[in-house]
Amino acid sequence: MRLFIALNFDENIKTELGEISRDFQQYTCQGNFTRPENFHLTLVFLGEVAPARLEDIKQAMAEVAVKPFLLKMDGLGCFKRRSGDIYWVGVEKSKPLLELYRQLVDILIEKGFALEKRKFKPHLTLGRQIKLAEGLKLESLPVAAKPLSQRISKISLMLSERIDGRLTYTELHAKYL
Repeated sequence: MRLFIALNFDENIKTELGEISRDFQQYTCQGNFTRPENFHLTLVFLGEVAPARLEDIKQAMAEVAVKPFLLKMDGLGCFKRRSGDIYWVGVEKSKPLLELYRQLVDILIEKGFALEKRKFKPHLTLGRQIKLAEGLKLESLPVAAKPLSQRISKISLMLSERIDGRLTYTELHAKYL
């Protein structure tokens, strides 16, 4: 099972992100764009996990002690890749978000999970393998991510799988903050 722990968004935020993505797409010549129903913020990517480890993940989530908080999103950015770049909407690195991430990582490592060593860079992926139309640069595009925010009151264990050729995320478990 390919799993990750994430913050999911309400329909209003997903709609707003979808509009930003559609505006942005007109300036690209290739890319795999996130479908609005798949917008989320990955906290911890677990990768392939045996079903027998699900209870350990649920226990780790249960141990998290962070109160609900406001997540703020704004701005566009890019992670450079040879095969095409990853474009995203930025997320404010608030104290509650960073504490939530730290607690999850620490508890999961205690439970024996091998996690990625990459630095946590919270973002909402608009698309992968994207190439801007010739001569365009992100800074010069007339597209902007307007400030968005959502109260975060739960974390979700998500299953990532392809169903009929489409990447689909399914919530397997939720922990309310």
